[in-house]
Amino acid sequence: MIKIGNMIVLEHKYSESYEQYKCKLVEQRGNDLYIDYPVNTSTNRTVFLLEGTPLKATFTTESGINYFFETEVKGRVKLNIPMVILSYPGKDHLIKVQRRQFVRVETSVDVAVHSAKGEFVPFTTVTDDISAGGAALLIDKSSSLKQGMELDCWLALPMQNGENEYRKFRGTIVRIIEGQGHMNKASVQFYDSSGTDRQLLLRFCFERQLAMKKKGLPV
Repeated sequence: MIKIGNMIVLEHKYSESYEQYKCKLVEQRGNDLYIDYPVNTSTNRTVFLLEGTPLKATFTTESGINYFFETEVKGRVKLNIPMVILSYPGKDHLIKVQRRQFVRVETSVDVAVHSAKGEFVPFTTVTDDISAGGAALLIDKSSSLKQGMELDCWLALPMQNGENEYRKFRGTIVRIIEGQGHMNKASVQFYDSSGTDRQLLLRFCFERQLAMKKKGLPV
């Protein structure tokens, strides 16, 4: 799956800085990946990663498919050039990244919903699915929500590190989906959110995907 010469983009697993580092796969020995020293994509400066540092990695195959995996710094070595050794979980633990649209996962997240224009009384509900670009909210069939309404959604995101992140996302209802029971779904598209908030939401979706894959659930 991953091949010598592939460019790999790394991010710290838990840091809120959202810095990215690019490197190239120089050699692979079993489940060890040997990369050249990573370079910060913003500053173009070499980054020195400590042994044991947990990271997230993405790479693109020759056919243009993007994959994501979790990794850890196992050490440093100097062969022909100085290199960093990363752990590789194997192809069965790779997650395909949807670049044309944000990764959407079916998961229940608490959300407080407010009208941006005072068109309805605020209420709380849960998501049916979520992505960095929007969410499907479960709403009662008697709800007054309609297509085109603008919402402020306060999401409570339980992250992999055990902490809850509370973030506000403004969105527009793009459609109301009729449900079979007493609940409908309001499909909301987010906009006007900061880059860090969207990156956090993207990270949350990736973490949920990884958790589901580890449990053997379809993603």
